[in-house]
Amino acid sequence: MSFNKLAKRLGAWTLFISSVCCTTVTAADTSDSQQVAQKVEALRQAMIDGDSKVLRNLSAAQLSYGHSSGVMEDQEAFIEKISSGKSDFVTMELSNQSIRISGDTALVRHDLKADIKDGGVPNTIHLGILLVWQKQSGDWKLLARQAFKYPPQTTL
Repeated sequence: MSFNKLAKRLGAWTLFISSVCCTTVTAADTSDSQQVAQKVEALRQAMIDGDSKVLRNLSAAQLSYGHSSGVMEDQEAFIEKISSGKSDFVTMELSNQSIRISGDTALVRHDLKADIKDGGVPNTIHLGILLVWQKQSGDWKLLARQAFKYPPQTTL
């Protein structure tokens, strides 16, 4: 076989193999993104419901949960505050969500608008949120959450 024919065959095989590999990676990322999106929705609903069992199942034992005020909570404090009603999410809407997968880590950003009752006092909040999910034993767990306040809007 001539060198040119061999080079063409190798080139075709290389193109085929690289397209299969890239498709596989993209499919895996899409599947992981869909799984994470489902976990985010389950977390949203569990926070509204105050469901401690679901909150525990969705979060990692090592959870670091940051509020926009700077208060930090571990898994136990987060679950207790939500399930006891001390922090009561009456409604919660998420928008502008993006999910980025890197290995066994997923970074989720979104806007959160909610009607809440903190200590029985009603309030409406609009925050930016960063969630860090980690695949642990094949399941996505919330490892960290940080909320932040948007700067005040100024009108000219």
